[in-house]
Amino acid sequence: MKTYIKHSLVNRIVFHSFDKKLKTVELFLYIFGALFSVMNPLGTVPIFVSLTEGETKRYINKTSLLASINVFVILVISFFIGKYVLAFFGISLNALKVAGGLVIASSGFALLKGEFSKNRGMNKEHKKAAHERERISLTPLAIPMMAGPGSISLLISLNEGFNSSCQILTTLLAVFIVCIICYIMLRSSQYIVRVLGANGINSISRIIGFIVIALGIEYFWAGLSEFIKTVI
Repeated sequence: MKTYIKHSLVNRIVFHSFDKKLKTVELFLYIFGALFSVMNPLGTVPIFVSLTEGETKRYINKTSLLASINVFVILVISFFIGKYVLAFFGISLNALKVAGGLVIASSGFALLKGEFSKNRGMNKEHKKAAHERERISLTPLAIPMMAGPGSISLLISLNEGFNSSCQILTTLLAVFIVCIICYIMLRSSQYIVRVLGANGINSISRIIGFIVIALGIEYFWAGLSEFIKTVI
C-alpha cells in the first residue's frame, strides 16, 4: 500500500505533494486526462446535435465557439477564485474533495448506465426549454453539460496544491487544450454522430465512465483520509 501511494501520480496530486521532481508533462497529462474524462465532451455531442437541429452551419460553428469560450472562462475563474469562495463559506478543502469525489463518481456511474444527460439535469423539459432559447452556448452547453460541479471542484482543489507559476501555467494550458477539443468536437458533432452512431458514442462514454468512477473514488478517499488523520 505504501509503495502504491508513493508511486501513484493521482495520489501525489490530491495529497498536495507536488514536489519539484513532478515533471511538467506528467502534470499536464494528469490534468488534461482528468478534465477531459469528467467533462466528457463526447457525451455532449448528441445533445448538441439535437439542440442545433435545422440550424445553419454558421450558427453551429458560432455556438460551438461561444460554448467553448464560456467553458474556458468558467473553469479559469473557478481555478483562481474558487478557494476564496470556499473560505467565505467556511468550507474546508477536504470537504470539497469528499463532495467533489462523490459528484465525479456519480457522473461516472451515469456514463456507465447511459444517463449522462439526465445526470447533468437535461431531462425532456429542459431540452424543450433549451430549444426555445435563442442562445444555448452558456446554458445548458457550458453549464452544466461541460463545466459541471465535478470539473469545477477538481480545479479548485488542484489550485490549493500548486506552489509555482509553472504548475499554474501548465494547468491553464491543459484547460485551454481541453476547451479547444470541445470546440472541435462540437463543431464536428454531426459528422461524429454519423460516423460513430448512438451506440458508438455510448460505448466510448461507458469506457470513460469507468475512468471517471476511479478518479472520483480516488478524489473522495484523498479528502476522507485527511479527515481520518485529524481524528486519529
